[in-house]
Amino acid sequence: MTTSTLDRDQLIHKKNTLETVHFYNEATEDYEFWSRDFNMHFGYYNPFRTNPFKRDSMLNEMNRQIFKRLANAKMLCDLGCGMGGTMRYGLTNNSALNITGITLSEFQASEGNRLLGGLNGNITVNDYNNTGFKNSTFDGAIAIESFCHSGHSEQSFKEAYRIIKPGGRLIVADAFLKKDFEQLCIGGNYCYKGLCEGWSLEKLGNIHTVNIMLKDIGFTNVAIEEVSFKVAPSVLHVPFAITGFIFKKTLNSHPIKAQSIKNLKGSLFALLSGLQMNNFGYYIITCTKQV
Repeated sequence: MTTSTLDRDQLIHKKNTLETVHFYNEATEDYEFWSRDFNMHFGYYNPFRTNPFKRDSMLNEMNRQIFKRLANAKMLCDLGCGMGGTMRYGLTNNSALNITGITLSEFQASEGNRLLGGLNGNITVNDYNNTGFKNSTFDGAIAIESFCHSGHSEQSFKEAYRIIKPGGRLIVADAFLKKDFEQLCIGGNYCYKGLCEGWSLEKLGNIHTVNIMLKDIGFTNVAIEEVSFKVAPSVLHVPFAITGFIFKKTLNSHPIKAQSIKNLKGSLFALLSGLQMNNFGYYIITCTKQV
């Protein structure tokens, strides 16, 4: 790779980082409407534990699924924690946990720390691609719908690998492509571009390429579970949430911010993408740092 190519890639990453910061600074109000607990992700439908008509029950079930896969880890890092919704779930349900959250947004860090109250966690303004933490700091790490903002880049996974202790696990829950972008059909291409633009995503990784990448980095016991059908019931809440949000704003004579409109469009394209099971899938990845 030439120096000019590296410089170009760095500029693109910097631009996308600034867009991500702006997105989350401006869109947090939208996510409060999505989840009382500020869960900035989709949910996991479990017929024995969740109600498909109650969104937060599914969102918190996703949190439960993530922590369940971390086994006995105590000191964790949430790589892209948002307002700390997942952190609060974990800390509330397990007093032995200690969680450090990372977000690019100063607003999210400030408000998230306030919501954490006396819990054993802290949110810092940091970049999960270059955290500055010492090697092997944490027992494990999680990344719920956050690595997509850097395009599921190798750097994101390498940094996670570096800061996890040997034998520690990384758990990722996110949407991925099932094929390369160039192989998408016209409809898939349209939805993909709308999704990335609306939610300020650098790109989505190809799940098959990511699987190989994780093993090349040094992760072992890589388990990739497609949970698209488990996530689908919460995705189906999107049109109702959008309608309710607009109705509430209109009823209270509040203007809808430009970023909120982008976020709403992104949510709509997420729904449309979810219908294209041959192009897109939602996965939970569990992998272990080599001992």
